[in-house]
Amino acid sequence: MRDARDIIIKPIVTEKSTIQMEESKYTFKVDIKANKIEIKKALEEIFGVKVKSVNTMRMKGKPKRMGVHRGYTSDWKKAIITLQPDSKPIEIFEGL
Repeated sequence: MRDARDIIIKPIVTEKSTIQMEESKYTFKVDIKANKIEIKKALEEIFGVKVKSVNTMRMKGKPKRMGVHRGYTSDWKKAIITLQPDSKPIEIFEGL
């Protein structure tokens, strides 16, 4: 089994994700090969919280140009985590 820190890459902090924190929903960039069960176990191991549900979505890479050269950014996966009502909040997002 993979390490939990290999599955959870980084938190995503945007205006929309900050508003969702009031509903105990947190957004993370995760490994593109990870499934919902692995994401749930990784979050519970790293942050010590109780996860109610995990929603994932694949994000397509955007087209980019640098002069005459064209290419795409990498595809990635986003996970929106909903915590159970009796769970403590995630500490990374406390100061926001």
